[in-house]
Amino acid sequence: MLRRRAVKLSGDNLAASLSRQLSSIYLISGDEPLLVNEAADAVRARARSQGFIERELHVVERGFDWQGLLANSKAMSLFAERKIIEIRMTNPTPGEQGADAIIELANEPSADNLVLIVTGKMDGRVQGSRWVSAIEKHGVVVQIWPVELARLPAWIRDRLARQNLKADAEAAALLSERVEGNLLAAHQEVEKLALLLPPGPVTADTIIDAVADSARFDVLQLGDAAMKGNAARALRVLEGLRGEDVEPPIVLWALNKDLQWIARCQHLMRRGQSADSAMNALYVWRNRQPAMKHALSRLKPQTVRELLLSAERADRMIKGVIRSNPWLEFERLVAGLAGVRLATAA
Repeated sequence: MLRRRAVKLSGDNLAASLSRQLSSIYLISGDEPLLVNEAADAVRARARSQGFIERELHVVERGFDWQGLLANSKAMSLFAERKIIEIRMTNPTPGEQGADAIIELANEPSADNLVLIVTGKMDGRVQGSRWVSAIEKHGVVVQIWPVELARLPAWIRDRLARQNLKADAEAAALLSERVEGNLLAAHQEVEKLALLLPPGPVTADTIIDAVADSARFDVLQLGDAAMKGNAARALRVLEGLRGEDVEPPIVLWALNKDLQWIARCQHLMRRGQSADSAMNALYVWRNRQPAMKHALSRLKPQTVRELLLSAERADRMIKGVIRSNPWLEFERLVAGLAGVRLATAA
């Protein structure tokens, strides 16, 4: 299992590396959640096939007990099973104690442990740090790069091909334009097409027919854009939903669910939890977490309470209790979630 040659990979080369040999320690870094999580999934799957059944997850935040992690890594598993020690660092700078602990994990590997560290994009200073160098020397460093907009159609064609769908250039370009550079949205569209279409060729007309009823995905894009503070895009998606005659209760359900998640996360954060810990504790969908974290960083609890009241007004409009157009209230609600204040509905 143990690899002693310095290895630095891109995400595209990880699968081939895993098929040859499993290392004792992996570092996966990058800002693209979908690709980072897929790389981590690949390492975990390969490790499980080699007998690493148990998994310990550690989320690093301020005051993290690195010495406790080291002690735990040396303890015998309760069931005498090999284990994956997964360390998730939202900040790729672990501090002196963290650096020392990671270096020890890299320098003194255990045949019963596989260490998987997942973090965000590392700048040049972090890449040259002593703890990253130790992982390069004894394990594998995987850097995940975003898919450039010009390469997105080719990426989509490759993902469709994995589902036995052969898309032509026009079909891939159409999907690329539809998702506007959002890789998670592209991934969702590919999965949707795999469910809707039989194996074989895919044209632009095929996609137009298949995604005509795409409200469920667009509603999620509405919340993502608003939570990221992109008011223009969120309002554009909202107008598209209205144009597609999506039922107002569906829109309200999606927006209210996001607001409830945000409010509950804020409650846990006031009790000392980090945003990541709060979202994980509330089972926020993994692909929604980046957008929600952005919202949590800028929305005040009072603003969220006002937005929840706006959602209640929209509900009463839908039910006819208030004589007004719920779509106008949705505009104010979406704008408010994105950080833009509009006038109150009459």
